[in-house]
Amino acid sequence: MTSTNEITHGFSILASNNLTKHTLVSPSKQTISFNSDVDTTHYDEDESSSTVSDCESSVSGPVVHPPTPFSNGLISLQEGDKVYDLISGRLISGLGVLGAQAKIVSIHRNSFSGVMGRAKIQSFQIFAKAVAQKCGGDANVKYAWYAGSKDEISKIIEHGFGYCGKPSNNGMYGCGVYLSPDDSPLECVKNSAIDREGMRYLLLCRVILGKQEVVHPGSDQYHPSTGEFESGVDNLQVPKKYILWSTNMNTHILPEYIISLKAPSSMKGFGRVQDSLRVPTSPWMPFPILISALSKFLPPPTVALMSKYYRDHKGKKVSRHELIQRVRQIAGDQLLIAVIKSYRAKQL
Repeated sequence: MTSTNEITHGFSILASNNLTKHTLVSPSKQTISFNSDVDTTHYDEDESSSTVSDCESSVSGPVVHPPTPFSNGLISLQEGDKVYDLISGRLISGLGVLGAQAKIVSIHRNSFSGVMGRAKIQSFQIFAKAVAQKCGGDANVKYAWYAGSKDEISKIIEHGFGYCGKPSNNGMYGCGVYLSPDDSPLECVKNSAIDREGMRYLLLCRVILGKQEVVHPGSDQYHPSTGEFESGVDNLQVPKKYILWSTNMNTHILPEYIISLKAPSSMKGFGRVQDSLRVPTSPWMPFPILISALSKFLPPPTVALMSKYYRDHKGKKVSRHELIQRVRQIAGDQLLIAVIKSYRAKQL
């Protein structure tokens, strides 16, 4: 079996004293291996193999899985399974101290069964290789979270992502699919819909990021600005949001796992505790003056977006608290603190 592409990701599986691989063999004859000693994922092709195995148990005989709330083609993972524990641990730890308030109900793996399922994996591999060649050998493939309703996720698994204009979570970063890095699921959970049973649903996807470009809030971008880039990101150093453009959403995103969880219906506490909400304690600064000061550091579309939010607040469309949160999200606390401190110094 020859390795044709090696993809680094943020997950590792803790094995016992020996070097162990937990291998999931898909119907497309490709092996997705989580290698504990090198923390990498390999795509292998074996032309002589036609075995379909979920490799979730070493016990022979039929495996009975509980009913899934989604469409066919999903395999239920059980607590104690290495991949189940890896995903649940990553998700709960990513929620910080509030992870204790969230409960993983189930995790299902997309089996990519049937001709179209195999084609999706093969297509993803082909594009990963192409982007790697384009980017000097590194396709920059990572895992990322995507939140959606049960119905939306079911449709994504069956048909793929569908373009419906800007994302419902304000479309601040242009037209595309927004995902959260695997170590930052909080924003994704906050934006997830809750069904009548109090359930939230996430997709854990493998994504081809390639070379990323910074997308500023207020952007109307819907494709890479130049052929040099493959995807967008809100911050290159500390990314909280990956933007996969609509032109690439069904070639660069591979939805592999579906996580059903319960979390508090009110997510107010999540954002405040996780981010520590270092709200500037300096004296009050009028918003028009603040926006004018920020315009010296931020691009015009971003400033225009803040001005729109301020007009919405004046028109009583958004609360003052929501306005503050949006401005903080756009500008960042570090810049806001610096601007307010400068303003305060001039007032003394």
